[in-house]
Amino acid sequence: MFLIKSFALGLALIAGNANAAPMADVLDLPAQHSALASHSPLLDLARAGSRLVAVGQRGHILFSDDQGKTWTQASVQVSSDLTAVQFPTAKQGWAVGHDGVVLHSGDGGATWQKQLDGRQLGRLMQDYYAAKPDALQWLDEGKRIEAEGADKPFLDLWFSDERNGFVVGAFNLIFRTRDGGQSWEPWADRTDNPSGYHLNAIASDGEHLFIAGEQGLLLRLDEHSERFQALASPYQGSFFGIAAEPGLVLAYGLRGHAYRSTDAGTSWNQVNTGLNSSITASARDPEGVLYLFGQTGQALASGDEGRTFQPLDIGQPVPVYGALTSADGGLLLVGARGISQRPLAPAKQE
Repeated sequence: MFLIKSFALGLALIAGNANAAPMADVLDLPAQHSALASHSPLLDLARAGSRLVAVGQRGHILFSDDQGKTWTQASVQVSSDLTAVQFPTAKQGWAVGHDGVVLHSGDGGATWQKQLDGRQLGRLMQDYYAAKPDALQWLDEGKRIEAEGADKPFLDLWFSDERNGFVVGAFNLIFRTRDGGQSWEPWADRTDNPSGYHLNAIASDGEHLFIAGEQGLLLRLDEHSERFQALASPYQGSFFGIAAEPGLVLAYGLRGHAYRSTDAGTSWNQVNTGLNSSITASARDPEGVLYLFGQTGQALASGDEGRTFQPLDIGQPVPVYGALTSADGGLLLVGARGISQRPLAPAKQE
């Protein structure tokens, strides 16, 4: 997902940068309000109670109180590109993004404050691992991250409640909070990821917590040892997302590949999606229909717990990076062209 999200945002940011005058650090520059924010690249959206919240480039966060008909831009302390958002409660939410940014909102997404950024990550790792004689490699990794500066992105997050959560990202970046983001604990030494692959997605099925990443990386948290242990992976290409719920985990990613597990990741079966492009988003409606979305605009629907998928007509194809089902039975999508609402047509029969 690191490459997918970086590429999507990069297309909008390349022009003119080579000769641009020095600019303020995006970590110190509040997001600028724009009338076009809802049409700019957005990478994720979530529900905050009855409110909808979307995040994207240049620190843009928008919220809607009328199920996506109109959007208001939130007040955000940074201009870093944002990649993921989650609200474990109606009021308490978090967003993550480039430059090691972690943002928190206590008012349902209207205002946001920075809790963590890339300038702190290396020092946090050094302070933590200095007291662990058996973790010298992670002490050195902290020094390297600090020397390289605030350029490491977080790509996803998961909170079980308003106090406990994880943020994950590129090059095995992973931090845990147990106090709502007031403090963060490095977990790089607690992942079976010796090659330092990107951690692209994190999700829970209600009982187990999973991470999916590049090169087929699949991890599951062992609560007893407090360690993300490697699962036998069915695929050596990158996974960009996980759809998880009780009794079902669906990992999806590169070149249309998707794999389904009903035993908490112990075994996997490939799902025929019929896609050649990468799968970049998923959603589920209240009736249990599961949706997948491709990088080039294709949509699929499954009414049998992800065993089979059928093409779905959502009108004009648009790259999708985040999706939710709407109150009227349609879809709310975010991507390179901002926010769009799509009615659902019957699935095409093969």
